[in-house]
Amino acid sequence: MSRIVKERLPQLDLFRAFAIFCVIQVHSSSFAAAEQALNSPIFYFYNWMNIFFKVGTPSFIFLSSFVLFYNYFDQPVNGALVRRFYKKRLTYIILPYILVSCCYYIVLAHERGILRSTPILEQLQTLGFKLLTGTAYTHLYFVFISIQFYILFPLLLWLFQSFRKHKVLLALILPLGLALQWGFVFLNKYQLHLPNKGSYALSYMAYYMMGAAFAIYFEQIKGWLKTDWKEMSKCYKLYTVALWSSWLIIAFVHVQLWYSYRLGLSRPNTFWFELLWNVHTLFSAIVLMKAAFIIHRKAPAFWVKLFTRMGEISFAIYLFHPVVLLYYRKIRNHIYLPGESLRYLPFIVGGSLCALIISWIFVQFCFKRLPFASLFLGSVPASLRKKKSPTGKNSDHNQPAQANM
Repeated sequence: MSRIVKERLPQLDLFRAFAIFCVIQVHSSSFAAAEQALNSPIFYFYNWMNIFFKVGTPSFIFLSSFVLFYNYFDQPVNGALVRRFYKKRLTYIILPYILVSCCYYIVLAHERGILRSTPILEQLQTLGFKLLTGTAYTHLYFVFISIQFYILFPLLLWLFQSFRKHKVLLALILPLGLALQWGFVFLNKYQLHLPNKGSYALSYMAYYMMGAAFAIYFEQIKGWLKTDWKEMSKCYKLYTVALWSSWLIIAFVHVQLWYSYRLGLSRPNTFWFELLWNVHTLFSAIVLMKAAFIIHRKAPAFWVKLFTRMGEISFAIYLFHPVVLLYYRKIRNHIYLPGESLRYLPFIVGGSLCALIISWIFVQFCFKRLPFASLFLGSVPASLRKKKSPTGKNSDHNQPAQANM
């Protein structure tokens, strides 16, 4: 059976751009919101920046699942598909994860002064544990849980394909994801007590399953995504208003919950944090998808091109940007900059800009100039590959854009 070529969706690169922007805002504001600026008169802004944008990683998870099911759902699950699937993940996800984890371990060991003082065997054991738990650096859990999902993906693909004749079962994909995720939440709270719950794919099953459902029902959904407001039916308009309104309300309540907690004004049950984060991020993934289609259709070509490039290299930016923040924050050690000072605000905003811009310049340079860049940063976007001869011998101009997030 020949492979079915699906319609390419350039809007997904815009989605990736929005998601990586959100990730960087959260990481840039983490210390300010959690401890350093609690007494600042503008603490609400730091808390808002840290919580409102706490949707980037779940959105990436949703998109990863969407891309996989969108590309593979109409293909038969056989040995050739499984081999092709795992070869790509091994080359462009797992290998970069291992190499980047090693780099982060070396950087942190050097910063903490244990690189030379600790026996090599002990360090290798520690590194091995961190590789197996996604804890070599705080952001690498995302790649680790993605690998867990890749292990399950062929089985889930076969299972959902077998549901084709049973539409009711297909409609239960998202409820199934919610049940698995919340079952794990309750199990961990009362039985397992895992300290790094977020390093397990079960913590994100609702996002994986919603991505699968969006891909399977995309023919029905894309009409809403591609339709302008003026051309929408009353039903579509009602759904759209309900979505955006609910998203904003939930986001505001989520921000308020953390604001009150961080200032010691309340001590809510941990389930409230879990619930509001879950609803906020699920709605955000849908909102970002709709926004990507609107901006791709309406925005000036310059901005579409800019966001597209940002999205194409978003995985590489994700891997690298914590290095920028690590060394940027050292500036504070050399100047008097208390968290309650208004001067602290441009420092935080500057960190966000540096993390994005420096990472963007660095990874784009690597993709263009270093032949081994993909080993550390994932697949090279088609737009950054070297132009090759028109004879076809080296031509890869029509290669699809990166779809590994």
